[in-house]
Amino acid sequence: MRRVMLAGFLAFAYVLPESAGAAELKQETTEAFNQYVRLTEDRMAEGLRDGGTFLRVDSLPEPQRNKLYTQLRQGEIAIERLETLEKEKRIKVPNGLIHHWIALSFVPGVTLQQVLGFMQDYDHHEGIYKPDVLRSRLLIADGNYFKVYLRLHQKAIITAVFNAEFDVSYFPLDENRAHSRSYSTRIAEVEDADRSDEREKPIGRDRGILWRLYSYWRFQEKDGGVYIQVESVALSRSVPVLLAWVVNPLLKSIPREYLSRLLTSTRVALTNKSAATSFGTSPRANHLSKRFFLVAPTSGAVQNEGHSTVILAIQERSL
Repeated sequence: MRRVMLAGFLAFAYVLPESAGAAELKQETTEAFNQYVRLTEDRMAEGLRDGGTFLRVDSLPEPQRNKLYTQLRQGEIAIERLETLEKEKRIKVPNGLIHHWIALSFVPGVTLQQVLGFMQDYDHHEGIYKPDVLRSRLLIADGNYFKVYLRLHQKAIITAVFNAEFDVSYFPLDENRAHSRSYSTRIAEVEDADRSDEREKPIGRDRGILWRLYSYWRFQEKDGGVYIQVESVALSRSVPVLLAWVVNPLLKSIPREYLSRLLTSTRVALTNKSAATSFGTSPRANHLSKRFFLVAPTSGAVQNEGHSTVILAIQERSL
C-alpha cells in the first residue's frame, strides 16, 4: 500500500506546475496523430454514406439499441472510449497520448435548426459552458464555415488555461440530419492567466497538457427532439513509463468528464424554452470490456437545474 501511495504522490508531483518541465511537440508525434486522425475520419466517412450508420447507437444489436435509446430519452448520457487501429494494430504515438471518446445525448422538444443555431452562436458559449470555456468569440463566419476563439480552462489533476482557435465546418445532409467538424488550429497555454503579467507559453513547448483538439458532431432530429453525438480526439504529452500506470488513467478520465459536462450544459441551455426560441431565429470495436462510472454534472450552469446523477455504461472499443 505504501508503494502505491508513493507512486501516486510521485505521479502527481510529476504533473504539478512547479515540477513539470516543458514538453516539446515533436514532428514524429504530430505525424502519428495526423495518421490516427486520417484513419478515424475514414471510418467516420463510412457512416455518412448512403445506408451507413449515422449515430453510434444504431450500430448496436437491436435489444441494446432499443434500451440505449430509451435511456437517452430519459436524460442519460452514453459515453464510450474508442481507439482506432491500423491493420488491427495499435497506432504508436511517440511522446504523446491520444484521448479518443464519443458521447451521445438527447434534447427533447427542440428542432435541428434550433440546435444548429445554438451551436453557431459562438459569442455566447462562454456563458453556457463555464468553467470549461472562460471566453468565446466568433472571428469569421462565412456560410457554413466558422473560425472561433475560445479561452479554455481545465481543472482536474492540474489547472491550465489555453488560448485556442478552431476552424469549424457544418455539413447539412437532409432536413433531419447534419454534422460538423472542428479542428484546433492554434492552442497556446497561458501562464499567470488574467494577471497583469499574463503571457502565452511557446506553442508546442509547454506542459503538453493539450496540443490538439478535434471534435466531430452529429445531429439528428427524431423522436420529438434532437440526438446530439460528439466524438473527440485530443493529443497530449506522454508520461514516463514508470509513472504511466498511475498517471495515464487519470489523464484519460478528463475527456470523459468534460464530455459529460459539455452535453449536459448543451441540453440544459436548449431545453430553456426562451433560449431555444432565440437560437432558432438567430442568424446565422473489436473487443469490449464494460465498466460503470458515476458521472455527476459539475458545471455551474447545470448544478441548479434539477438533473439527477446518473450511472453511465462506459465501453472501451477498438475500431
